[in-house]
Amino acid sequence: MNAFKMNKLMLAATLLLAAAGAAHAEKADSSKPTQITFDQLDADDVKQIKTFTGNVVLTRGTLLMKSPKAVVTEDPEGYQYVVLTSGAGVQANFRQKLDGPGDQWVEGKADRIEYDGKTELVKLFSKAQIKKLEAAKVASQVDGEFISYDSRKEMFAVKNTSSGDSKVGGGQSTMVIQPSNKQAAPAPVPTTQPAPGK
Repeated sequence: MNAFKMNKLMLAATLLLAAAGAAHAEKADSSKPTQITFDQLDADDVKQIKTFTGNVVLTRGTLLMKSPKAVVTEDPEGYQYVVLTSGAGVQANFRQKLDGPGDQWVEGKADRIEYDGKTELVKLFSKAQIKKLEAAKVASQVDGEFISYDSRKEMFAVKNTSSGDSKVGGGQSTMVIQPSNKQAAPAPVPTTQPAPGK
């Protein structure tokens, strides 16, 4: 892919969510407790590392993350960092409600997802996909090898390799933007009827 096409793709990807409407991740989520369900847990309280395996579901407010395995670490300030990994044909995924009018959501999936609770940055590695939903309808979708999503600013970047770098020959990403419901409907065509008696 040449530099012009790559820059054009990056610009389009940056504008995707902005074009779909100004909404941000649910602000109340950051102050909610984190609940995790799982099949097995190995915890190291000294290093503040918890490894959850088997049907892991992490919920914090409207933020929902699922994967076969999740490693949660906590820094001295109390911020949590989560690494979700796929397994046996099941990708890691997340879903979160967006602030703003209507029933808007963002959801994503990848072979590995890293979530930074301090910056609310989500990184999706390998076979990554992010969708913006308006109710149940997909408003926009991006597929790529690496997607970095900033839920506070509702901005993201797409790279063509799973390392998080873009490289010539690394492959192409895809973006689909559905037509907006806000487009004006065409004006009705006036009907003319002949005058009576003619």
